[in-house]
Amino acid sequence: MLETAALFQHKKANADKLKAFGFRHQNGAYVYEHPLTEAQLLMTVTIDADGMVTTCIRDPESGDEYLLHRLAETAGPFVGMVRSAHDELLEKIAQQCFEPDVFRSTYAQKVIDYIDATYHDQLEFLWPKFPHNAVWRRQDTHKWYGALLLVHPSKLGLDGTDDIEIIDLRMEPGKLAELLDNQKYFPGYHMNKKHWYTVCLNGIVPLDELFLRIDESYLLAVK
Repeated sequence: MLETAALFQHKKANADKLKAFGFRHQNGAYVYEHPLTEAQLLMTVTIDADGMVTTCIRDPESGDEYLLHRLAETAGPFVGMVRSAHDELLEKIAQQCFEPDVFRSTYAQKVIDYIDATYHDQLEFLWPKFPHNAVWRRQDTHKWYGALLLVHPSKLGLDGTDDIEIIDLRMEPGKLAELLDNQKYFPGYHMNKKHWYTVCLNGIVPLDELFLRIDESYLLAVK
């Protein structure tokens, strides 16, 4: 059975998509009811105001809640069918009604807003196996000029246990050596280190300075 919290981690619900899917707004939450026809049960999916997703499966006639699908030790064709239907519906909702919500810091949001306002480019999440990695690319050349990632600080040789937000940007090779200091500017993480460098989005680089770096990276993504 799917771990619901993990499935919807770093995702946010889109209200318009929820309504199009069939959710109804009720008492501050979005509620969707789906009959599990073969099992003759009714599954209810609730998304509260904080985005928490919960499910409940009941017998529509008696109103009794069905719980066996939640118990790992239970097996058999019927409970297997219920688990499969439960997981398939949640995966469908995650795919059709939710959007990535990985980069939540104020600093990262200001960077996202700047690129949207200046270049009208949106983050692209290209790798399902790496949902914490996204890129921006120019609309004319389709070349990447920025990547936004969530990584463990040890990847940059830093201390700490919580993941940090970073941005990768382009730089002319001849200028990289004098820029890198492993405090504000790091060798490009997961990129060609001859052409890319990394900045932690923790405020150590002022936004005005970072915006200029983004502009420079954009101009370099031409061929």
